Amino acid sequence: MKNIKKILIANRGEIAIRVIRSAKEMGISTVAVFSEADRLAPHVKLADEAVCVGPAASAQSYLVIDNIIKVCHDLNVDAVHPGYGFLSENAEFARRLKKANVILIGPSAESMEVMGDKLAAKKAVATYNIPMVPGINEAIEDLALAKKVASEIGYPVLIKASAGGGGKGMRVVEDTEGLEEGMTRAISEAKSAFGDGSVFIEKYIGSPRHIEVQVLGDEHGNILHLFERECSIQRRHQKVIEEAPSSIFNEEKRKAIGETAINVAKACNYVGAGTVEFIVDENHDFFFLEMNTRLQVEHCVTEEITGIDLVKEQIKVARGEKLSFAQEDLKINGHALEVRVYAENPKNNFLPDIGKLITYKRPQGPGVRVDDGYEEGMDIPIHYDPMIGKLITKGATRKEAIARMSRAIDEFQINGIETTLSFCKYAINHDVFVSGNFDTKFVDHHFTPEVLDTGTENEEKIAAIMAIMALSETNPAAVSTHKSSKQWKARNSYR
Repeated sequence: MKNIKKILIANRGEIAIRVIRSAKEMGISTVAVFSEADRLAPHVKLADEAVCVGPAASAQSYLVIDNIIKVCHDLNVDAVHPGYGFLSENAEFARRLKKANVILIGPSAESMEVMGDKLAAKKAVATYNIPMVPGINEAIEDLALAKKVASEIGYPVLIKASAGGGGKGMRVVEDTEGLEEGMTRAISEAKSAFGDGSVFIEKYIGSPRHIEVQVLGDEHGNILHLFERECSIQRRHQKVIEEAPSSIFNEEKRKAIGETAINVAKACNYVGAGTVEFIVDENHDFFFLEMNTRLQVEHCVTEEITGIDLVKEQIKVARGEKLSFAQEDLKINGHALEVRVYAENPKNNFLPDIGKLITYKRPQGPGVRVDDGYEEGMDIPIHYDPMIGKLITKGATRKEAIARMSRAIDEFQINGIETTLSFCKYAINHDVFVSGNFDTKFVDHHFTPEVLDTGTENEEKIAAIMAIMALSETNPAAVSTHKSSKQWKARNSYR
C-alpha cells in the first residue's frame, strides 16, 4: 500500500476545489498551484498550502512541468491529481512524476499514449471485437487512396484528426468533388492544433448521439463500469448539457455498452477513472469513438446516480487499494442532469463574454448541486476556458430532474456577463429533449438566438417590478409615480 498524505492539485477552478474537498474528507493535506491571474481564486484559499507557478498564461504556469515538480519536492508532496485539461493526459508529465517518485492519480503514461491517438486506440481494441464505425483505421494522405476508401464505405464521410478532439481537424465530405479540399483543410488544421497532421476516414453518421461510459480500474486487474452518460447537446462539437443515464437505452443495451467499455479499458491495461466514448446511430447501435484517460467534466452526474465519489476512488486506486465494490453492487438510483455554466453569449454564436461577476447567487434546495470556482465580485479571466461552473440536479425520475433543473436555473442569479444558462433552460424544456428524441445537431436544428428573447424580456419585467417593490418597502419616498416601468427596467434588469 502506497502512503498518500499530501496531494498537489495541478489544476484550477471548480475541479481543483472538487479534488480538495474529497481529499480533506479523507484526511489528506492539499497543495494548490496557481497563476498570477488566480492569486485570489477560491481554490487557492481552500487548500492547506498554495504556490504560484507562473504568469497568467497557462503555457507559463499550469503547463510548466518543471515548476509543478519543483513544488512537489519543496513541499514533500506524495501524489498529484491533474484534474482534466492542462496536463491530465500528458504522458511526459506522467513519466516525469514517476521519475521524481511522485504518484500520479491517474493511468500510466503508456495507457495515455495508446488512447491519446485515435488510430492507436482503434488498433489496440481490435482484438476485443469492439464495434467501430466503417472506415480506414490508419493515417491517410494519398488522395487516390482516400477516394477509394470513401467510395467503398459510401458518402458522406468524415475526415478526422488522429491526435485531436473538440471538432478540430474534422471535416464532413458529401461527395468525391469535395474530398481533396476536405483532406487539405483537415490536415492543415490538425497540424496547427495538435502538431500532427495524421487524419483518417470513416463513415459519417447523419443523426449521431454522443454517449459515454464511466469506467474504473485498479492495479489488481479489476475493471468495472458505472453506467452511461448522454452528452449529445453540444455547441462547436463541445458538450454543454449531460445526463445520466441515457433515456434511449434499455437494460440489454446498457449492459452491452458497459461491457464494451470495460473491454476497451482492458485493451490498454487501464488503471484509475476513465471514460469510453461512443457514437450512437438512429438505430441505437453504438460504435467506439475514443477513450479519455482522465476524469471528465461531467463525472458529477455519474456520482449522483451511483452514490460513488469518483475522486475518492481515484485516490484509493492510486494508493494501490482494490476496488471495494463489484459490478453487481452498482445500481442506478434516479436521474441526474448537468448544465455547464459558461461565460458565453448564446445570442452571439456562444462567443466568450468575459467580465466581472457583479451578482453571483447560487441556487439551493433539494437535489441541487453546484460545482464552481468563482465568487461574487471576481473577474472571469481571458486566459482559460470560460466555464464558471456546473449546475447539477437529481430527481427520482428524468422528468423530476428536468423540472428541478429549470427551477435551479431560474434561481441562479448572475449579473455582469452573459452565460449559457438561458440556452440550457430552453434546451432541456424543448419537446425533442423532453421526449429523448435528439442528437448532436440540436443547436443546428432547433436553436436560434431569437428564441431566448421572449423569456429574457419577461424576466427583466419581473426583475423591474421586484426592484420597485423592494425600494418602496424600504424607502417609499424614493419611488416616483412618474417613472415608467421601462426606466426601471433599464436601471435594474439583469443582463
